[in-house]
Amino acid sequence: MQEKDGKYIFGVVKVGDKGQIVIPRDARKLYGIQPGDALLLLGDQRGIAIVKTEIFQDAVDQVMEGLTQ
Repeated sequence: MQEKDGKYIFGVVKVGDKGQIVIPRDARKLYGIQPGDALLLLGDQRGIAIVKTEIFQDAVDQVMEGLTQ
């Protein structure tokens, strides 16, 4: 794992026959990803991102709170 300014490179992963990838151990440990966790897959024209659903929900809650004030 390489880190610079809070940004990480965990290495290369391969997509298996069933479309699955393995999240590297260092990434799972750093982000607290456990078996059974729900992850949200986001994307745009440049690529994809994987986010724990709790983090995404926290962001949505903050936006919604700002709309009701």
